[in-house]
Amino acid sequence: MALTQETLQAACHRLVLPTNRHIPWQDTLADQLSGLEGKDLELDSGEWLLNCRVLSALQAQLEERSCRLLSIKSCHPLTVVSANALGIPAQLTTPQRVDPLPESAEDKQAPALLIHRATLRSGDHLKARHHVLLIGDVNPGAQISAGGNVLIWGRLRGSAHAGVQGDLNARITALQLRPLQLRIADLVARGPEEKPQPGLAEEARIVDGVISIEPADPRSDLSLQELSADLNN
Repeated sequence: MALTQETLQAACHRLVLPTNRHIPWQDTLADQLSGLEGKDLELDSGEWLLNCRVLSALQAQLEERSCRLLSIKSCHPLTVVSANALGIPAQLTTPQRVDPLPESAEDKQAPALLIHRATLRSGDHLKARHHVLLIGDVNPGAQISAGGNVLIWGRLRGSAHAGVQGDLNARITALQLRPLQLRIADLVARGPEEKPQPGLAEEARIVDGVISIEPADPRSDLSLQELSADLNN
């Protein structure tokens, strides 16, 4: 009797990546794979972005346990594209949304743009619920993070994380981007080694599923006029 795709999927064991994207999904695999050696698997990756390199590494990890990854379900289009490029059947699904929690008093009081005038030194960590503008440098060993964009009127030589709640459109902008680590949403990158172009601010953003560093776009959502107005308040 021929087996349909539905029958094959029904016989698969499901791997489900965590919905909380602050938890590294790799840390959850060991428990889920316990006792599944030699089994056929279906991966439900939710809203995680898994590129070809990550999926290839996952396949190799599963092959060490004699497991086969037969299919992937994902809410992220780029994950589906990457899976298809590797020959893995993939299905684009609709994310399940939950009703947002009521906005707390702290959230209501948080400014849309947090402005901080000081250099961050080793051990410092500046956090913002929305956008953040730092007038100063981020030294090695210091961190800056925001739910939205990170803007640094100075040099970034420490670590920066924009879009900490998973905003893939968030950006990191600085007069000079030479960080120890860059993070946008769940993606991680290191800073470039070559010297920046003189006189140009630099911007890190997600392009085609990876973090790209380019000259800053003066037409960004937080324009110089808006920043000037906030600075003068």
